[in-house]
Amino acid sequence: MVTLETPRLILRRWREEDVAPMAAVNADPEVMRWIRDGSVRDEQQTRGGIQAWESEWESQGFGLFAVEIRSTGELAGFTGLSVPTFLPEVLPAVEVGWRLGRSHWGQGLATEAAAAAVRFGFEEQGLVRIVSIAQVGNDASERIMTKLGMHPVRETVTPTSGRRVRVFELSSDQYVATAR
Repeated sequence: MVTLETPRLILRRWREEDVAPMAAVNADPEVMRWIRDGSVRDEQQTRGGIQAWESEWESQGFGLFAVEIRSTGELAGFTGLSVPTFLPEVLPAVEVGWRLGRSHWGQGLATEAAAAAVRFGFEEQGLVRIVSIAQVGNDASERIMTKLGMHPVRETVTPTSGRRVRVFELSSDQYVATAR
């Protein structure tokens, strides 16, 4: 079981007690505004998502971490690595992504969590490149990608939602050069 720790966060595998707080994050229209077609998700859909994320851990050796606030034990959301099958034109690829509840926005937590996931991807999983994908207009996510050292490589449309997205990328060589 992989667990990562940062100054303010614990990134860990999912537990049953995470379903309800993650469902609350997924039920917020403002949180979900930039996710796929913008639809919110209920508790059953969230449970299915968590099960899929856990299956990816088993099949890929990486996945999406539950992000817990160290000081309170509260679930803030997720970050981690996944295969972006929703955008076949970038495959093969591994994407770093995140989703935090609104009460955790604007504090640098998504950047802190995603940086730990990127470090895990390059240093522990031996990945040669990590991408991140944001819908055009999601400036907050693009700022995080830039803070991670990523740079834009293409703009395209997702086949599932028809929304325009920007793909950012970071190679292991770029990571090593900036991680010194």
